[in-house]
Amino acid sequence: MEIRKYKTTDLEQIAQLFYETVHTVNIKNYTEQQVNVWATGNIDFQQWDASFLQHLTFVAIEKDRIIGFGDIDKTGYLDRLFVHKDFQGRSVATAICNRLESGVETKCITVHASITAKPFFEKRGYRTIKPQKIERQGVFLTNYIMIKIINPGYINCR
Repeated sequence: MEIRKYKTTDLEQIAQLFYETVHTVNIKNYTEQQVNVWATGNIDFQQWDASFLQHLTFVAIEKDRIIGFGDIDKTGYLDRLFVHKDFQGRSVATAICNRLESGVETKCITVHASITAKPFFEKRGYRTIKPQKIERQGVFLTNYIMIKIINPGYINCR
């Protein structure tokens, strides 16, 4: 597995990976209606590309295939972290997350973790601040605001 920085040409594979992961992995913790509004299959390619280029974004590659991706902004908000359905449990998320966490200069890292991802982040030392309900097209999904303090002397994380 190779971890490298995101390129615009990665976007099509990322969009497919995102859709398939939500519909096959996250379906274990969310209803069909919830995953359908979460990953509709109609992402705004320009918006996602701009976001990935603005953030620190990495992709995991195996045999010329993207098997995972993640991005974090300069404030330490870890926006997305997804691993291909066929590569779950193979340390792909760990490798990407290691690069993301070490790639930003911040006091703490914040993530809005899905029910599915919450145990992964807990094992990495993140703690839950609070659960929240996110509304998409009139459907509510639960996720968790979690933080990982990088500098223990610093308390104010967003």
